[in-house]
Amino acid sequence: MSYLLLAGLFLVPVLATAVVATRVRRLGRRWWAATAITLATLVVLTVVFDSLMIASDLFRYDESQLTGVRLLLAPVEDLAWPLASVLLLPALWELLRPRRAEEERA
Repeated sequence: MSYLLLAGLFLVPVLATAVVATRVRRLGRRWWAATAITLATLVVLTVVFDSLMIASDLFRYDESQLTGVRLLLAPVEDLAWPLASVLLLPALWELLRPRRAEEERA
């Protein structure tokens, strides 16, 4: 199984959860802006630190299982995990928090 397929399988339920949270809680532009800023920050950190760890030879990838697209030294498949965390954790937070009175009336 390629890293891209593994990332895709992992992201499908995460994206579904984010869509459900968006519809159920009517998440607006402010929520999505905060999500985008958080994602951009985590992508930069992931690329930088993964590249440092790869350069230090702390771990290696099976090159035959990668797409070949890299940001610095980090394979693009590594970005699935920060994307999943940025979408899944806040979406679950929204879905699991108690409803407010104004939400119940709407």
